[in-house]
Amino acid sequence: MKLYTVPLAPNPTKVMLYIAERTNLGVSFDIEMVIVNTLKGRHKEAAHLARNPFGTLPVLELEDGRFIRESRVIIDYLEDIYPDHPLFDRDCERRAEQRDLERICDVRLAQYINHWVHVYKSPLGVAPNPARAAELEKSMIPAFTYIEDYLSDGRAFLCGDHPSPADCTLQSTLNFMRFTRKNLIADYDHIQKWDAAYRQRACVAAALSY
Repeated sequence: MKLYTVPLAPNPTKVMLYIAERTNLGVSFDIEMVIVNTLKGRHKEAAHLARNPFGTLPVLELEDGRFIRESRVIIDYLEDIYPDHPLFDRDCERRAEQRDLERICDVRLAQYINHWVHVYKSPLGVAPNPARAAELEKSMIPAFTYIEDYLSDGRAFLCGDHPSPADCTLQSTLNFMRFTRKNLIADYDHIQKWDAAYRQRACVAAALSY
């Protein structure tokens, strides 16, 4: 298999973190990493559009030539075909909690931050829009508050004692935020503590510097 990816971008980083976490648990993935340089517009070229007509990343190419184009679906697929040492719990209730929190981190936070980066200080050169950036910052408050409360018991990871895809989604989002040099989590002590501890883990640091 091949994973078409790019550093820094949140959705590719989410999958890279997931792979790093599973590898740290002893899973051996047979996946070739292929960088698609978005700064040079490679994601808009015919070769990539043949893989993904939406021009986005990541894209997982399967052995039979088919493609999976959405980050969460790539994670679910890798959970299915590499069943040992999964990140989603096998207990139905625990797995539902993990999935729920991962979706909250994605839909109620990452989507706002990903848009915010491009109107605040875009790596792709999009013109700043301070008014829109301020609106988006307000939209993030409910999710940040919810996650802060979730972490208030001192847990090491979002869903307890072990990492889950929710941690990958949140960290990929905060990693994208750091590109702007503005700290949106300055008022959230528990999120800051989680962020610092999570990034210190060797497998995570390696994935973030890929």
